[in-house]
Amino acid sequence: MTSAAPTLSLPGDPPGGRRAAWVWGIGVAVYFVAIIFRTSLGVAGLDAADRFDVNASALSTFSILQLLVYAGMQIPVGLMVDRLGTKRVLTIGVVLFTLGQLGFALSPSYGMALASRALLGCGDAMTFISVLRLGARWFPARRGPLIGQVAALFGMAGNLVSTLFIARALHGFGWTATFVGSSLAGVLVLVLLLLFLKDHPEGHEPPPAEHAGAAYVRKQIAASWREPGTRLGMWVHFTTQFPAMVFLLLWGMPFLVEAQGLSRGTAGELLTLVVLSNMVVGLVYGQVIARHHAARAPLALGTVAMTALLWASTIFYPGDHAPMWLLVTLCLVLGSCGPASMIGFDFGRPANPPERQGTASGIVNMGGFVASMTTLFAVGVLLDATGDNYRIAFASVFVLEALGVVQILRLYAGATHRERDHHVVSRVEAVHVPV
Repeated sequence: MTSAAPTLSLPGDPPGGRRAAWVWGIGVAVYFVAIIFRTSLGVAGLDAADRFDVNASALSTFSILQLLVYAGMQIPVGLMVDRLGTKRVLTIGVVLFTLGQLGFALSPSYGMALASRALLGCGDAMTFISVLRLGARWFPARRGPLIGQVAALFGMAGNLVSTLFIARALHGFGWTATFVGSSLAGVLVLVLLLLFLKDHPEGHEPPPAEHAGAAYVRKQIAASWREPGTRLGMWVHFTTQFPAMVFLLLWGMPFLVEAQGLSRGTAGELLTLVVLSNMVVGLVYGQVIARHHAARAPLALGTVAMTALLWASTIFYPGDHAPMWLLVTLCLVLGSCGPASMIGFDFGRPANPPERQGTASGIVNMGGFVASMTTLFAVGVLLDATGDNYRIAFASVFVLEALGVVQILRLYAGATHRERDHHVVSRVEAVHVPV
């Protein structure tokens, strides 16, 4: 593992500074609200099952449909960001996810609630790639890994709001008041976005985009996919993100309450622990990768190994319930999954030029959400088929982890050789200095 050379900047790098932090902060605020809306179902899963009178498979369909829309939108959103710019795409996203949250609050039926979650997923899909692009336009390249991790950290803070406040509000104020009230946060960030956000600093305008026809779309996708770093980034994201996503988005609360015999309050505290661990680990991973480019793969694979070990130890623990110390350790380790998934972008970003950043990020971002969607579905089906046997249902995680690790090992040598042979790494590694 080698330290990077202490070059301070590249020609044409954005200046960063307070103005950049303010503008980027507005984009992060949009992402923060999107995560609140996305994860609110995770603490409302049992309430949703009662409200709409559905079983485990039908309950999982809420999150599966939301993630299906999210994953399916990643490449189109990447193309939109490259073509239209951040502000326009974020504006559309805020309007859609706010309407989705409001519709979920007022839905009288399961079908309408499903449609609302799909709309929410569509708007949510437009946020993170836009925030990554905004950071790349406003901050120097050496800040890239840390900026990405900090954006993810604030997203997890949105998850923290869900576990701490949405759960309490549901029991204090009821379903409709809680979800209608939370939707007002979308209105607030929309106003800030329209008034203050700019796509890029003055003097750093991107080159004119090509005509957004079918040929342009095919060219962008094909060029991004040909880069081994893009494909490696997608599989890193696929393999690392989904265990924590599945746990937080839907199945963690039922598992802890129904399979482990905990109260809802204690289960909520453990979910909060996942979020807090994520925020701490995210800062550490960002700093490590900014200083040591070669740490990307070891951190990603090490996270997968630790997650698999703790997941297996918990679900196969002898007896009816795992001890509290093991559940706490599992939640601490799950907190590293989100930061590890961000490493996927650190493979994809330097492998692609600025005009393809959105498209490449969309491809990378599909990985974890496809894995999450697949596992959410598998867990729901297996729970119904086995009479709520969480050991069998949760063991489905290992299948996707094994697939992902094989793909990472297969692609890693080619991606790193491509970086060295074509000096692609110079866009990031040469300017990574302690921050």
